[in-house]
Amino acid sequence: MIHLTERQSPLSPSLVNPPAKRLCCRPGYGSTCRQGQRAAGAPCGSSGATQGESSRTQSPETLLDIAARKVAEKWPFQRVEERFERIPEPVQRRIVYWSFPRSEREICMYSSFNTGGEEIGSSGESGDETRLPFRRGIALLESGCVDNVLQVGFHLSGTVREPATPSEPELVCNVSVSFDRCKITAVTCSCGNKDIFYCAHVVALSLYRVRKPEQVKLRLPISETLFQMNRDQLQKFVQYLITVHHTDVLPTAQKLADEILSQNSEINQVHGAPDPTAGASVDDENCWHLDEEQVQEQVKLFLSQGGYHGSGKQLNLLFSKVREMLKMRDSNGARMLTLITEQFMGDPRLALWRQQGTAMTDKYRQLWDELGALWMCIVLNPHCKPEQKAFWLRQLRRWNSVDVCPLEDGNHSSELTNLTNVLPQGPAGNPDSLSRPHRTVFTRAIEACDLHWQDPHLQNIITEDHYTNYCYHENLDSSLFDTRGWPLWHEHVPTACARVDALRSHGYPKEALRLAIAIVNTLRRQQQKQLELFRSHKKELLNRGITAVTNLEGWVGHPLDPIGTLFSTLMEMGRGSEEGILLDFSGACRSFTSSESFLSLAVETALIGLGQQRVMPDGLYAQEKVCRNEEQLLGKLQEIDLNDMLVKIFRKQAVLLLEAGPYSGLGEILYRESVPMHTFAKFLFTSLLPHDAELAYRIALRAMRLPVLESTNPSSDLSRPHHIVSVVPNRYPRWFTLSHIETQQCELASTMLTAAKGDARKLETVLESIQKNIHSSSHIFKLAQDAFKIATLMDSLPDLTLLKVSLELGLQVMRMTLSTLNWRRREMVRWLVTCATEVGVFALDSIMQNWFTLFTPTEATSVVASTVMSNSTIVRLHLDCHQQENLANSARTLALQCAMKDPQNCALSALTLCEKDHNAFETAYKIVLDAAATGMNYTQLFTIARYMEHRGYPARAYKLATLAMTHLNLSYNQDTHPAINDVLWACALSHSLGKNELAAVIPLVVKSVKCATVLSDILRRCTLTTPGGMVALHSRRNSGKLMSLDKTPLRQLLDATIGAYINTTHSRLTHISPRHYSEFIEFLSKARETFLMAHDGHIQFTQFIDNLKQIYKGKKKLMMLVRERFG
Repeated sequence: MIHLTERQSPLSPSLVNPPAKRLCCRPGYGSTCRQGQRAAGAPCGSSGATQGESSRTQSPETLLDIAARKVAEKWPFQRVEERFERIPEPVQRRIVYWSFPRSEREICMYSSFNTGGEEIGSSGESGDETRLPFRRGIALLESGCVDNVLQVGFHLSGTVREPATPSEPELVCNVSVSFDRCKITAVTCSCGNKDIFYCAHVVALSLYRVRKPEQVKLRLPISETLFQMNRDQLQKFVQYLITVHHTDVLPTAQKLADEILSQNSEINQVHGAPDPTAGASVDDENCWHLDEEQVQEQVKLFLSQGGYHGSGKQLNLLFSKVREMLKMRDSNGARMLTLITEQFMGDPRLALWRQQGTAMTDKYRQLWDELGALWMCIVLNPHCKPEQKAFWLRQLRRWNSVDVCPLEDGNHSSELTNLTNVLPQGPAGNPDSLSRPHRTVFTRAIEACDLHWQDPHLQNIITEDHYTNYCYHENLDSSLFDTRGWPLWHEHVPTACARVDALRSHGYPKEALRLAIAIVNTLRRQQQKQLELFRSHKKELLNRGITAVTNLEGWVGHPLDPIGTLFSTLMEMGRGSEEGILLDFSGACRSFTSSESFLSLAVETALIGLGQQRVMPDGLYAQEKVCRNEEQLLGKLQEIDLNDMLVKIFRKQAVLLLEAGPYSGLGEILYRESVPMHTFAKFLFTSLLPHDAELAYRIALRAMRLPVLESTNPSSDLSRPHHIVSVVPNRYPRWFTLSHIETQQCELASTMLTAAKGDARKLETVLESIQKNIHSSSHIFKLAQDAFKIATLMDSLPDLTLLKVSLELGLQVMRMTLSTLNWRRREMVRWLVTCATEVGVFALDSIMQNWFTLFTPTEATSVVASTVMSNSTIVRLHLDCHQQENLANSARTLALQCAMKDPQNCALSALTLCEKDHNAFETAYKIVLDAAATGMNYTQLFTIARYMEHRGYPARAYKLATLAMTHLNLSYNQDTHPAINDVLWACALSHSLGKNELAAVIPLVVKSVKCATVLSDILRRCTLTTPGGMVALHSRRNSGKLMSLDKTPLRQLLDATIGAYINTTHSRLTHISPRHYSEFIEFLSKARETFLMAHDGHIQFTQFIDNLKQIYKGKKKLMMLVRERFG
């Protein structure tokens, strides 16, 4: 076959419809055409298509097939044609045969989100794998729905029948697939599928060709077939083609004919003609078909849904697809990520959030983090070409320069320098870039473009299993190897781990594993050197008591997740390596029956990273990420069953962390703003407890510290977070996750309390640690409750030691919250009394003796003393009479003390508690009388007075009522005042006691009450003599005679009432409105009734009305109503 391949000239749209990749022509069309001769051979449909397939198991593969397969994988067919003048037809046939993909893995990758495990279609369907395009394609293939399969050159076509369903009729789809160098480069299906991935019909046809190649009719490219025809055959061919498809192709055929017959037409200026079946040209990019438009549309759709309808999960699955492509070393990985990034950068919410100054959602931030991490992997591809890296760098810099590009640490700028370039190789970088305040999600990828893989030591690490210093005697640099001869890799740890992630992502698992082991060995050596350094300066550092030594960039919660990368790399090999071996750098490979060695490396790496002392980062998102990554890593560790080897690792790391000083988060001295170790220590504690309890408690007790809440001023209130004073100048930390951190600290303490049950010494130690380190009253109260629950479990006897711990914690809570507002305070007081009751009578007596340091007077009387003296407490404690009396005396003493300190709120409670003891009751009454003159208001006095009457002390009630009246003041318009009932009750009590008592109280009433309606009500009640009208407690003293209104004390009350009506009338008329006229007339009617009670009342009322008419004559309508009613 002879072709002429040229760069296709621009043609009119009607002439470029055939999806040909290059132009093909026969000899004689021009001087540039290569001369050749067609080789004889079997017809295109011969059984040669199956050669090498059916006999593969019986005989070795032919040299032709081996060579053709290699050529088909690597060379574009145009290059084959240009390289050889004469290509025999069997060779062409085998090259065409082997050019179709032979692996189903890539087809699966392009037709479903995952190649294994849980798969979810891009349309959001989940849970039913049969709905995935790949699974559906297999089902269609296996049910015989693929027909008419024909391969013409590098083009495969066929029909796929979709069986009818109850809701859909049968569908027959015409499918065509173009391919080149074992990759599908274009797909077409009449089903109209709009998705990122191939439809089920494309999958079915492709798998048919993979699984049943011998059943596929194979033809050489159509240009070869046409070359075999003479002029008559070509004319017949064209006419038959037009006849069969005249409605579709006739206009195009006529236009082409006109163009060809025209000497100066554009089509005649180009040698050759398009052939869609002729294979790829040299200039064609060899990559799998990816529908870029659909990728963009799908990402835009997911972003527009704003996290709803599972869009976040769909985007994460797209990121997973990118990683899958990278692992297959598919160039579409970077291409797809570019498309995704462009849509992310175009998200309109970025500008909106920036304008409003609001933070993006946490899940959306995580998507950006993954985007940045993927670009880091792409630019660190160890085999990428310089021009590729330069292209990616330009893209990244363009995105990085956009104003709305998200920052790496959320909404806060970072003051960290460029740590990625702190390397033992490569350029130092631009000094200006080192001090850039803003680091976006792309900054690390941009910096990583300066990294390379040419370092000889690095190359030896990743390429050799047995690379040791014993193999390279000329290398005397001890920093490259540890004492055992294992290689080390000294590089900024997150950057080194990013290399590991890049190797894994690009399908180099063994190389990634070798580098990961070198990094872990480096971390081990660094840990040992830090321990030695601390030991040499231990005395000096301990005397100083504080340290400025810390890591400004922690490994857990880091944007590149270095510890997670190392852990995953080692665990993947640990769960099941193909060879079942551990790389041992002592010069040999040991075979293991299990994967414990890789597992132990992974576990030790996680422990080193989690125990690293690191400064708390700025910003809410960065701090939440630290917590989230720590919990994720601990979750993975908890899934591992501890064996003897792992227990040794735990013990070793626990000891190192305890002794490593300021380099460890669990060291003796701690940087004040370091990330706390509570969650990590809780995991270590529970893991070590069954194996080494003492070490477990040492770890947990050391981790209880929270130095950021410990003020540098010893006199400061440690329970108040706002007293934080940073020891670092010009740095004011904002611990957004402090509440979560304190909760974790509380959980660690609760775990220790639970484990220490029954061990008095350990309980005492844990109690001291809680009292020293926990500054939140609510968390200490929770611990007290937890300890109480554990100590009083139903299935065992109460643990008295743990109960005492619970009580001590409760007492601390009482002291902490005594002078501060706490909405749970009343609950706390009640719980403390319950706890003290469980501990015993001595505990109750103790809290009552020291009540002033624990309770307010109101709490002590209303809750503590009343609960102590209740029948339920006596029954619970099984007290005898003597014990009951002693406890009651303590309660009464407490009540009297509280009454003296706060008589307003405690006097009534004290009287109630002292009822059964005459002396105590009299003392309480005297306290009330002493406080009545100054410290108590009328409401409190009236309440106590009613209590006295109820208890049978009317004289004392009268005394207190008169004292209350002296504090009362009712104005003319307060006719609904709550004290009115108390005033009426006091007058009734005085009337019942006798004329003298009534005479004494009326002047007080006249002085205190200015409301006319209230005074008239009192006046009428005082004139009643029938028993039903007054409450007569002492009827013998009441003569039953009608008291004269002309004599005291009622005359004084009558005059005051009339005066009150007159004053009230003038006050109401000052601001009266017409809608209140009728109400005012009724008021005057009541006033007339009171006036008429006096012997000259009629005359007084007439004069009063005349005065109103004269003074308020301007209110004509109102005065008219007055005349109508009163004359």
